[in-house]
Amino acid sequence: MRVRWLGWAGVELEAQGESLVIDLLGRPEGVLEGTELSGVPLPKVVPPRTEGHVLAGLCTHLHRDHTDAGALSRALAPGGMVMHPEPFGGDDHENLWTLKADAELTTHHLPRRCMRLWESATVGPFTIAAVPAVDTLGDPQVSWAVEADGKRVIHLGDTMYHGYWWRAAHRYGPFDAVLTPINGPTVCFPHCQPPSPYPSALDARQAAVAARLLGARAAIPMHYDGFHADGFYTTQPDELARFLDAATGEPYEVLTPGLGEELTL
Repeated sequence: MRVRWLGWAGVELEAQGESLVIDLLGRPEGVLEGTELSGVPLPKVVPPRTEGHVLAGLCTHLHRDHTDAGALSRALAPGGMVMHPEPFGGDDHENLWTLKADAELTTHHLPRRCMRLWESATVGPFTIAAVPAVDTLGDPQVSWAVEADGKRVIHLGDTMYHGYWWRAAHRYGPFDAVLTPINGPTVCFPHCQPPSPYPSALDARQAAVAARLLGARAAIPMHYDGFHADGFYTTQPDELARFLDAATGEPYEVLTPGLGEELTL
């Protein structure tokens, strides 16, 4: 299996001449459209190498920095499918941050499959499982466990710290690579008040521990260097350096591919 980091949480997986993408982001600036934010640092991203031929686009959750309908439309092969967690229901207030991405998938006429927690599926040479994860806003979120060519990876989206690590490792591990968020932002969103002081995605220390509990042979950091906005989406400086320090002494290797760089597991 080949793994390519596409920037932010975007990843391309290749096996046997076929490919998947996870949390593909094509236009970081689009995430901020319709908001009052300006001058926010945007992550650098690149398109998948197999653009136009991708079998499926996996979305850990329907936030627009992890579900970019335009980028998915360009990436997917004819008949390619978007896979994402099944909805929780609720009113528009509860679903405020998922409504736009959901509507954009519909506008682009993208075939979809909603996956239940722990549900598995086969797409080409890939076996995929939707592993429970925890979203800071309480929106549906999963991690994606993917196996192909005898190799196993898990992509953690931007999950918070939780207690599913051991169960995920038991069912789908050990993992040759754990792709983990590391920036640990604190957030203050108008529809989620009062705000929480705790990290809304794994921070450096939490990510280092999560990779260990998942039985990682290698940890690949992602979801850093972008979208910092004081008082709204606040991160600490030197996110990658913090993770490298936190992972010192851990039993796994840390791999830090450059933007668009390919790793072979």
